[in-house]
Amino acid sequence: MKETELTIRACILGAVIAIVFTAANVYLGLKVGITIASSIPAAVISMGILRLFNTGTIRENNIVQTVASAGGTLSAIIFVLPGLVMIGWWRNFPPLETFLVCALGGTLGVLFSIPLRRALVVNSPLPYPEGVAAAEVLKVGARADEAPANILERTRGPLVVLYGAIVAAFMQIVTFTGVAAAGIATYFRVGAGVSGLSTSFSLALIGAGHLVGISVGIAMLVGIFIAWGISIPYLSAGLEGDAAELANNIRGSQVRFIGAGTIGVAAIWSLLALARPVFDGLVATARAGAGAKSGDARDRDLSLGLIALLSAFCLAMIGWLLFDFVRGGELAAFGWPLVIGGVIFTVVIGAFVATVAGYMAGLIGASNSPVSGIGILAIVCAALLLAQFVQPLAGPEATNALIAFALFTVAIVFSIATISNDNLQDLKTGQLVGASPWRQQIALIIGVLAGAAVIGPVLDLLNQAYGFPGDPNRAAITAEPLGAPQAALISTLARGVLNADLNWNLIGIGAIVGLAVIAVDETLGRLKLMRLPPMAIGIGIYLPMDTTSPVIFGAVIAWFYARAIARAGQAEMLKRFGVLLASGLIVGESLLGILNAGAIVSSGSATPFALVPADFAQAPLIGGALFVALIALSYIWVGRQAKA
Repeated sequence: MKETELTIRACILGAVIAIVFTAANVYLGLKVGITIASSIPAAVISMGILRLFNTGTIRENNIVQTVASAGGTLSAIIFVLPGLVMIGWWRNFPPLETFLVCALGGTLGVLFSIPLRRALVVNSPLPYPEGVAAAEVLKVGARADEAPANILERTRGPLVVLYGAIVAAFMQIVTFTGVAAAGIATYFRVGAGVSGLSTSFSLALIGAGHLVGISVGIAMLVGIFIAWGISIPYLSAGLEGDAAELANNIRGSQVRFIGAGTIGVAAIWSLLALARPVFDGLVATARAGAGAKSGDARDRDLSLGLIALLSAFCLAMIGWLLFDFVRGGELAAFGWPLVIGGVIFTVVIGAFVATVAGYMAGLIGASNSPVSGIGILAIVCAALLLAQFVQPLAGPEATNALIAFALFTVAIVFSIATISNDNLQDLKTGQLVGASPWRQQIALIIGVLAGAAVIGPVLDLLNQAYGFPGDPNRAAITAEPLGAPQAALISTLARGVLNADLNWNLIGIGAIVGLAVIAVDETLGRLKLMRLPPMAIGIGIYLPMDTTSPVIFGAVIAWFYARAIARAGQAEMLKRFGVLLASGLIVGESLLGILNAGAIVSSGSATPFALVPADFAQAPLIGGALFVALIALSYIWVGRQAKA
């Protein structure tokens, strides 16, 4: 039989899946600050579709998941890019500029990490947990002449994803009609202060909680307690007024800055903790002869000449992008110095983050890698450089333009980081299933282009329908904006450095909290007890409770589900089915959320599908009952899928 790998249909199928998961990740990331890895769901969907042709191979399926995961990973650009709207520099997301930022940065992320493959994948003991897991899924679902076939998993895996998507979409549809509430909240007095409890009935966030696990869920619960059990009651003590209004105003104006300080310290700590392993790993693999070439045709990368040519083209285009960004504005007089400095910043910081992000993905997995910390450090570094060398010459009237330039440049660097974080993970999967690295590298670039094509339109649609917090030009149709927590934090830091209007006292308190929770986490680690990731605690403080509480519920449900299936037959398969269900829940709700945004924009109504008045009294009861029932039915159904 003729071997197939980098086929047209694999690229098209991977691109389609990439577009779906990229759109879903954009919505989820803006809502809760979490994105999901799409490698395993994409592999399962690919196996289900290609099986219909009876010609799909394990390596062709690997190409599909490679394309899809690259596009899905690129969606993390929403941790930076919406900041340009939040500061009022952009009113929308210009399609060409948004595409080029994502495509050029993402392509450089692929190119910069190719020379690291031998050092960090072939000749390295790094575990690559997600890359190994994806390879195992591909092997389980492979045809009998390539690996032992598991017909049950190969047949039912795609159905589990579809089931989760349909269930979540159904919940969204009922919510859109107003018959079921989207969440519930109550606020009350606590001594002299106020507090509250709230949750949203979001199945996508239940799925996100399943994927992040019990450790992150409990850490978020700790963050909620710090925010709502300590900070808000203390800061509201003695104040008069409505409990709900007081609580939400204090959270938005004060407590979130405490969370920002905690997140910043946690991100820096995560990077520092990995600095020594990164350095030691590179030195050790270099000494082991990382540059040695194999005679195996399956061990070839794209040629250095092609890498250099494509890199030069991308950097030239980035230079043009930066020049176009500053011309005709307050920074026009500094155009060429800013362009040259921006390109140098992209090369130096981009090459550095490609190495760091790639190693972190190999060490702890792409989903767990603190890549947002790279964004935080990059924006602080860029803002400090501009404040030191440009702001004194440009004057105070150019401050907002400098903030925008810093965000725009860091968005490109962040694209490099996110793809580098994913690239080596995919190449590890390819190594384990006998794929050709150079073909995978082409597939990664195709995935980047597919993801870049959809990010701009989805961002623009969501901006028109919901908008983002802090945007002075916000003219969205709905009253409640999407939180976009990382973008809000990064834009706030850029403004704080260049505009000197950041509440450093509250951020300092958050930093102290961050140091305390890091100490607790490290102590738990030494005692070999369950860790409490400091970043997750910071997110629990920073985000609204109705956003984080369903994630906690999902993590607890996943923990009980894992214990229940441990006693059942085919426990490993059921564990993977749980991951697929969670992915389906996220995709179903996220895509319906995007479709609803389209309906909001086209109709001009914030509730285009409403069937009952906004104050429908039974909506919270119906929403809560439906939420619980669908979760229970979904996990019971999935738990029975091991039976032939």
